[in-house]
Amino acid sequence: MKGMIKLIHAFTFDGTNIVLDVNSNAVHEVDEPTLQIIKDYQAMSETGLVHKYGPIYGNDVVMEIIGEIKELTDSGLLFSPDPLPGGYEPPGGETVKALCLNLAHDCNLRCRYCFAGQGDFGGGRELMPAEVGRAALDFLMRASGDRRHVEVDFFGGEPLMNRAVLADLVEYGRTKAREAGKEIKFTLTTNVTLLDREMQQFIGHHDLAVVLSVDGRPQVHDRMRVTAAGGGSYRQVMDKIMEFTGSPHCREYIIRGTFTRHNLDFSADVKHLAEAGLNHISVEPVVAGADTDYTFRDEDIPVLMEEYDKLTRYLLERHRQGRPVDFFHFNIDLEDGPCLPKRLTGCSAGSEYLAVVPGGVLYPCHQFVGKDDFQVGTVYEGVVKKNIANIFRSAHIYNKNECCQCWAKFHCSGGCHANAYAFNGDLLKPYSLGCILARKRLECALYLKIKTRVD
Repeated sequence: MKGMIKLIHAFTFDGTNIVLDVNSNAVHEVDEPTLQIIKDYQAMSETGLVHKYGPIYGNDVVMEIIGEIKELTDSGLLFSPDPLPGGYEPPGGETVKALCLNLAHDCNLRCRYCFAGQGDFGGGRELMPAEVGRAALDFLMRASGDRRHVEVDFFGGEPLMNRAVLADLVEYGRTKAREAGKEIKFTLTTNVTLLDREMQQFIGHHDLAVVLSVDGRPQVHDRMRVTAAGGGSYRQVMDKIMEFTGSPHCREYIIRGTFTRHNLDFSADVKHLAEAGLNHISVEPVVAGADTDYTFRDEDIPVLMEEYDKLTRYLLERHRQGRPVDFFHFNIDLEDGPCLPKRLTGCSAGSEYLAVVPGGVLYPCHQFVGKDDFQVGTVYEGVVKKNIANIFRSAHIYNKNECCQCWAKFHCSGGCHANAYAFNGDLLKPYSLGCILARKRLECALYLKIKTRVD
């Protein structure tokens, strides 16, 4: 054994051999002999490698490959050391860079898988008053310190049920940001049903990014995303999406869908959306309790793996046709991606990112809303329970046992805190199915990166 094992991940996708050096983030496309020798390189001596592979590939070829591996290792591009061998201590301070404003604890849809209790987050149905929203923006301006760029997501329920307050807060936020020497980005997450032409014009005029919810094929969408009266919403939603995304008012959008056990063939839903002309898509696995009929089971995992393979092949075909689709979970930037601290902590929920409910209470993120133990303060007082913020700040991959030897850790950042807590009652114990799917998606992303870079 050549000292401490240094992480790599070697795999083959449709005949393409890929090696990821975990710590340096370097990716290599290699031939079959190199792939096999790299897999054994740390566990065997040079003599052992020649003895094992010489009869197969020839001694000269094996020695040449060993020399190339040594060069890459010496250059820090293969079997590289841990960038933080002493662990990671997150910086102190209480800078908040983003808020999720729950403008409405109410919704005109009753989506079956909604984590927000179909809009009310397990409480009464209510809308955020303008004064609470303004106080939230004042808090953001204070709590962001010297940070120039801040972000606000209008969320719900359905935030367009509170459109007057939304409009007020955009105007107020722009003014306050300008006075503070900051730039503020607003994003609206909507089920689209209330996205009329007046709101489309408002979005364009004020340069809002928009997350538009649709699950894919009509029968898939209508099974889960139903109206309060129990009817389907696909036709209404899709008509508005096509109108909006085809208009000059749409500056930045992403389609956000959810797939469940009822549509394990979810690649067909991505294809449905892409063929409709929508090219910024995120279709994500449902997260639900075992008591639901739409949650995934262990026997579904092989099917899900194959669906990601199908989706990867479809997206590569689209790229080669000159019709690329930006699929959120396959986005990967190996050169100019997130900095190391960002890759360790992910979304920064509970520390740099907080959610605000209509009454002004602060939570670590929108998925913790309604859990009293996770109330961290209010928009008026700021973060009072600093111990909770410290717990979230410390929930990074170096403190998660399952992450330490995982090859995907610098890309998934340890997974979703809310899912970890919901399934394991522990922020430091990742949601296992989420880990499986994250690793698969990263393999697909690496393959696409290599193939599209070559093409």
